[in-house]
Amino acid sequence: MNVDKKPNRLAKEKSPYLLQHAYNPVDWYPWTQEAFDLASKLDKPIFLSIGYSTCHWCHVMEKESFEDAEVAKLLNDNFICIKVDREERPDIDSVYMKFCQSMTGSGGWPLTIIMTPDKKPFFASTYVPKQTMYGRVGMVDLIPRIREAWNNERQDILGSAEYLTNALSEYDESGKLEKGLVDKTYLQLETRFDEKNGGFSHSPKFPTPHNIVFLIRYWKLSGNKRALEMAETTLEKMRLGGIFDQVGGGFHRYSTDPLWKLPHFEKMLYDQALLALAYIEAYEATGKEFYKDVVEEIFEYVIRDMSSEKGFCSAEDADSEGVEGKFYVWKSDEIKKILGKDADEFCKIFNVNNDGNYREEANGEITGNNILFLNEYVENDFIVGCRRKLLAERSKRIRPHKDTKILTDWNALMILSLAKAGRVFSREDYLKIAKEAMQNILDNRYKYFLLHTETISGFLDDYAFVIWALIELYQSTFDKKYIDLSQELIKELEGFADKNNENIESFGGFFLSREDIVIRTKELYDGALPSGNSVMVYDLFLLSRLTGNLELEQKAWKILESFSASLNQMPAGYTQAMIGLALLENNFYEIVLTKNDKEILARIFHDYRPNKVVLLNDVNSTVEKMKDVEGNTGIYVCESGKCNLPTNDIDKALKKMN
Repeated sequence: MNVDKKPNRLAKEKSPYLLQHAYNPVDWYPWTQEAFDLASKLDKPIFLSIGYSTCHWCHVMEKESFEDAEVAKLLNDNFICIKVDREERPDIDSVYMKFCQSMTGSGGWPLTIIMTPDKKPFFASTYVPKQTMYGRVGMVDLIPRIREAWNNERQDILGSAEYLTNALSEYDESGKLEKGLVDKTYLQLETRFDEKNGGFSHSPKFPTPHNIVFLIRYWKLSGNKRALEMAETTLEKMRLGGIFDQVGGGFHRYSTDPLWKLPHFEKMLYDQALLALAYIEAYEATGKEFYKDVVEEIFEYVIRDMSSEKGFCSAEDADSEGVEGKFYVWKSDEIKKILGKDADEFCKIFNVNNDGNYREEANGEITGNNILFLNEYVENDFIVGCRRKLLAERSKRIRPHKDTKILTDWNALMILSLAKAGRVFSREDYLKIAKEAMQNILDNRYKYFLLHTETISGFLDDYAFVIWALIELYQSTFDKKYIDLSQELIKELEGFADKNNENIESFGGFFLSREDIVIRTKELYDGALPSGNSVMVYDLFLLSRLTGNLELEQKAWKILESFSASLNQMPAGYTQAMIGLALLENNFYEIVLTKNDKEILARIFHDYRPNKVVLLNDVNSTVEKMKDVEGNTGIYVCESGKCNLPTNDIDKALKKMN
């Protein structure tokens, strides 16, 4: 905060991102009807800027333009300016990102939109520099051009905005899914796979955990060892690289190079949760302790640095003291001073050079710093001790900004990964944290309906991810309240449904929100996070098997069919949806126990079968009576509600699922 500057309207907001802009000379409005009414009254277009608090290029654009008096005057004179936190309002971001991608062929943040007072855009871009450079039009040139067009070419602007709005309001017509889409997904991923370094692109390289989980499950389903090799290579290379914080644990947002060595240093809560899930799945499939170790390192970071009394914080910035990555990189002399006689061996293991292992420009000077990464995995007391010393010293540095905003959907992802780890690793401490965090959501974010933040109504992702977390909590605790609550949330989603009447045949999936902005978005694409519709396919199917309500399974099919055109063309863009489709298309088992038998459950949980759920008799609605077998726990292996004769021999029960 600069006390010499006057606050604008954003000073009254709660979002950390909006508060970062509260002392800009730009006359910002939050997203309110007041802003749109004023734009209509003054006949001015809207300048909409969307970003988030840990976004590096958002900081750059603020410093260059939004804190600049010349640019601020141009903006204030010619527009009504609105600032939106994309994490707080994913519905707004989704609408205008769709416009940006349609108009420019790409997207990203900061997202820059210029639109009519009735919210229809006619210009879209991402980062816009102050001055025109490298073929990118700068703010001081762009704004006069927009003003000229608004004054003299108004009808053309309104016509193109109307046309694009109508075009983007249309969705895939429901149709048939091609046969073999799960196989096609694997083949498309294999074509993109980086054989040497893992991952599915050259650079930048994003983790995409749902791709990895799909491959592990595809291996189990098909017996194709190549799929498991692709998943394992990617998981191993990421853990070795600089994208993993080798000192403090946790993953950075993405790698800017093909080798996973040079990260964009931002840390997101959802990445930690989803990557933990991928490593848990790999541990279940292979039994390799390496994957368990990585999960524990991720959770150690989250519990230590990202937890608060209200839940899990959203993110940590890439920048500290105005320099990206400064908090995380090392001079070789620093390491030598901290580790003393152990420094040489540590530097050799983690590829530390005297001149730095990468070069960068900071404050006009070329510096040589080191990003720690491994050539092969090493974990021993020596490494642990060195890391502990470096972490203690690093904690004295000025930390990157932390976005302490608590988001229901991202918290649910962390809850479900902790709940699953608690079950798979027999870690009661993880399960305890998961249960407490879910209770926090129920106490503070679930009154008459689910909330996204303390003040904003829930979106599809909030419901989808919370239901997923409730399913995982039930599988780990067998507490019936989690299944009961998940069914209540399913009912509340009626307000999001795309349908013409109550006939299930008309059901076409879910919109992101209950209300529209200028169009109402409905998404299946699995980007940095799996989409709400993709997760709902998974949720609906599992709940159909946990409750015996087969109508839920029908709805899962209808979601996929409503996106059939996109799925048939490029299923590898929808790997979370394909995980759900694989469950729908293949044999699936319900294992029903008459007692909460820990020994039998341990055997079941350590037998990797993604195509199963486990129930206790008291919540099973598909079978009327369950009895013990010869005084011992009865084990019923059921398929689509039809159960085999019970046994008390777990080996025999598992063989029935082969």
